[in-house]
Amino acid sequence: MSETIEFQAEARQLLQLMIHSIYSDKDVFLRELISNASDALDKLRMESYQDKDLGVDTSDLHVELRTDAENRTLTIADNGIGMSRDDVVSVIGTIAKSGTAETLAKLREAQAAGSEEANAELIGQFGIGFYSSFMVAERVEMTTRRAGTDGGVHWESAGEGTYEISEVPDAPQGTSITVHLQAEDADDNLHDYADPATVRRIVKRYSDFITWPILLNPGAPTAVEGAEEDDEAESEDSSLEPINSRKALWARPRSEVTDEEYAEFYRHVSHDWQEPLETMRFTGEGTFEYQALLFLPAHAPMDLYMRDAKRGVQLYVKRVFVMEDCEALVPEYLRFVKGVVDAQDLSLNVSREILQQDRQIQLIRRRLVKRVLQTVTAMRTENAEKYATFWTECGRALKEGLLTDQDNQQAILEASSFDSTHDPEKPTTLAEYVERMPEGQESIYYVTGDSRASVENSPHIEAFRAKGYEVLLLTDQVDEVWVGTVSAYGSGEDAKPFASIAQGDVDLGDDAAKPEGFDDLLSWMTTTLADDVAEVRLSTRLTTSPACLVGEVGAIPPQLEQMMRSMGQELPVQKRTLELNPKHPLVENLKAAHETKPDDAGVAETASLLHDMALLAEGGELKEPSVFVGKLAQRLAATLS
Repeated sequence: MSETIEFQAEARQLLQLMIHSIYSDKDVFLRELISNASDALDKLRMESYQDKDLGVDTSDLHVELRTDAENRTLTIADNGIGMSRDDVVSVIGTIAKSGTAETLAKLREAQAAGSEEANAELIGQFGIGFYSSFMVAERVEMTTRRAGTDGGVHWESAGEGTYEISEVPDAPQGTSITVHLQAEDADDNLHDYADPATVRRIVKRYSDFITWPILLNPGAPTAVEGAEEDDEAESEDSSLEPINSRKALWARPRSEVTDEEYAEFYRHVSHDWQEPLETMRFTGEGTFEYQALLFLPAHAPMDLYMRDAKRGVQLYVKRVFVMEDCEALVPEYLRFVKGVVDAQDLSLNVSREILQQDRQIQLIRRRLVKRVLQTVTAMRTENAEKYATFWTECGRALKEGLLTDQDNQQAILEASSFDSTHDPEKPTTLAEYVERMPEGQESIYYVTGDSRASVENSPHIEAFRAKGYEVLLLTDQVDEVWVGTVSAYGSGEDAKPFASIAQGDVDLGDDAAKPEGFDDLLSWMTTTLADDVAEVRLSTRLTTSPACLVGEVGAIPPQLEQMMRSMGQELPVQKRTLELNPKHPLVENLKAAHETKPDDAGVAETASLLHDMALLAEGGELKEPSVFVGKLAQRLAATLS
């Protein structure tokens, strides 16, 4: 006997909101129905273990997909746990019979504000995924029988005013859902779901790694050979073929997966044509479980430094594809990492298209980051050639984490390497730098610039080289920023602070007294060059160059200042200190000239040239290059007359 039940008014509104607003891609209805079928098979297997008297056959559990182009239907059937009449009323009735004003208000609020939390309580309920079928259906029928019972149930609705429930005595075990499809509409992204090719495509994208076989009828009905033309009999090819690979590499033992299979899977998820540089697979256990299969690339992705580039790993929940680029699981500085994370249980919103920012997500993210950094660090010692390739291709991006991930700053420093004055060919790690530090050196010295050639020949480095102190040569743009954020390498008493050789006064342990008699020159030059410098003083860092410019400790480096100004940021003018090498002939002659003819315009011009030379020596830009060239030409001409 069929019973017709009317939807409540609020439930009708709720259903319409779900059909038209929640899902962004109509294809996902099939993902949801297959996922429900897979869960039913899992539940049957579990219940058969627990109840030996259940009396069910679990030797051929599967999901069947049958297309009927003539009648425009798609049937999704499983031989899983099934449902009783009470189950249908309570589970399907999650939406159909409990559409309260409060639930409707929450969904409306979530849609209006883009909130995810308002939908969290509906996550994982069968009714949510089941009702997604109405996005593509004119009518939906469901026949189901719970394992171990005799009677089945038939449910039917057009998703509007009413639904019908009736008893089916001879229903097979499990659940069969027949979707009577709407007409194909390309403008509305409504595809032909009665076409086996369309079904294959969706299964390949969303459900390829489902544990259970997904079987599909291979084609349309075929005419029986020899039938009369006026009484043509047709028979449908009833054979079903599996269309999902079920090869979730991350779930198979490592010994059963070849390197070629990993390489092929990497190409699939990364769209890269090369093999991966490194493969990482690991499992998280405890309060919640997940499996991860991640890859490091052999070369930087083309969009690595593009602002709008997509990043993240593929996210699966119980082998069901949920998201292509899950940014919540991978920080931006690890955007070169590709792969898959398969969680047993995650908080998704109603449409499974947005992650809830809960403790599970954050914990998985922390573990992924930790594992990647550990892998890079280990690669440096275990396979130096691989590490060198990785660092050349992706090291600059990794160092961005020093700015954004304070919790892992030290781990990122451990995984990093830097050019230094120690070896012109081989970069050094900070641990190696510290091990080579001579007795008495307390800081890790560095200099920043545009290229190795420019910083290696910087005037600032002369005294450090003469004293045998190693200096890091930092030439990436990100280096200009992170050195002002990270205070030291290491922790506790063993921490070594970073110190710029181009900032502040330096003490290199030279007890020699500074030359006397320069006070008048320094005072005069400070006044003469007041528009360009904050102070003029004698230097302890110069050995061969006549002068250099030095910033205050913690000041913005000139290269960073220039970069920020080019981006349109307004910055206050920063004056730096001009340091003079008292042993350089040019400085000595300038001192003598100032003493004999302090008011001579040529002396002031030489002082200005000295400042401009120091600016050029560090790779800076002159305010007025033509003026500098004119002064220099006059000075050169005077020496030849």
